[in-house]
Amino acid sequence: MNRRVLAMVLAGGKGTRLFPLTKERAKPAVPFGGMYRIVDFVLCNLVNSGVYSTYVLTQFKSQSLLQHLRDGWQFGSLLPHQFIIPVPAQMRSPDETWYRGTADAIFQNLDLIKRAEPDLVLVFSADHVYRMNIREMIEFHNEKGADVTVAAIPMEKKLASEFGVIEVAADARINAFHEKKADAPTIPSDPDHVYVSMGNYIFASEILQGELPPDAANEESGNDFGRDILPSLVRRAKVYAYDFQTNHIPGDPPGAPPYWRDVGTIDAYYDANMDLRAVTPALNLYNHQWPLRSTSVSDPPAKFVFDREGRRGHAIDSIISGACILSGGFVRNSVLGRGVVVHSGAVVEDSIILGNCDIGRRAKIRRAVLDKNVHVPEDSEVGYNLEKDRASHFVTPSGIVVVEGIGSPVDVTTFELKLLTERRVKTPRLKDGGKTVEEAALRSRVNKV
Repeated sequence: MNRRVLAMVLAGGKGTRLFPLTKERAKPAVPFGGMYRIVDFVLCNLVNSGVYSTYVLTQFKSQSLLQHLRDGWQFGSLLPHQFIIPVPAQMRSPDETWYRGTADAIFQNLDLIKRAEPDLVLVFSADHVYRMNIREMIEFHNEKGADVTVAAIPMEKKLASEFGVIEVAADARINAFHEKKADAPTIPSDPDHVYVSMGNYIFASEILQGELPPDAANEESGNDFGRDILPSLVRRAKVYAYDFQTNHIPGDPPGAPPYWRDVGTIDAYYDANMDLRAVTPALNLYNHQWPLRSTSVSDPPAKFVFDREGRRGHAIDSIISGACILSGGFVRNSVLGRGVVVHSGAVVEDSIILGNCDIGRRAKIRRAVLDKNVHVPEDSEVGYNLEKDRASHFVTPSGIVVVEGIGSPVDVTTFELKLLTERRVKTPRLKDGGKTVEEAALRSRVNKV
């Protein structure tokens, strides 16, 4: 059976709880794991699963995200069904508003769905760090004859207020949907956990197109899938939960647990990055059958220089990206983005250093997140005196220090312009025989006389 599949990626989130990393960028554009962005995970999952037709819906502070999509995710035009196209908010609602919710984001782009005429519409979030074989979810949806399929995973009960919690029957059909309620029912066989939506949905196209217009016209609706569309649909349609725990990634060893993290806070973002440093990380970036792609750059390799006591460039239990130089500096339990320089005597521990940061000589960094292009002066400290750090940086309740960065410079076109007096200097014009045009004209007049 052939099914036409179109993916709509919701990538317009503000990410307010990730501030200040989202001060100048949308949450999906936040760097992760040294050389990636959060949005790369959902796009890689789609492409690796064979879904090649994707619209990426953007909204808040989208410039960084748009540049990343341009540099890293542009397919060629040889095959028309292979595309990843960013779609800025176009204010197609009657009152010309920005997206009021996840459902409204799809409603305002129904024209793209109608023109594509898909059988299935995949509505996936760009806010999470995870790997997923989406083909298996599509096969589950097809086998169940579902109208809607929701990807779901168990989470600790204390997190119920942060997610949409679902109740399911023995056949995985959803009976009820509770959006972000602290008293949501737990899993019957596990009172310490709730079954939550991952924010990834598969819709039969006709069901989606039929539900969105009346929801958009309902002034009392929040125009959100989890709060409005799904709770209403479970009473009228075949809505199933796909158990993400059954998902298998090609190339992973049998029994490897699936990985999914909601990196919605600085602490969660920090922990997910630290996961990558493990000897056997839960999130495996080294599976060649399920590659994680990003912007293609021509960085030189990382370099470690100097090898004498007190001045030895080395790193332990860390991820070091391309173009980094550890010039006599020491890095432990950390993740370094592209182009970071750690100078002699500097120490970086338990930290995330984003691209193009410069750590001065003898500087000390501990339990910190440095945004891009930060310069740490010589002999300074970050993370050692939290009271002092709070005066100039953001510090989480758990003591992680976040240092704001600055925007990367942009190369633009340069013209070499001459002064007006320089442009008036005439260059002699030559004719055959080496004579200038003026000389030839004078000789011609003389000959005539």
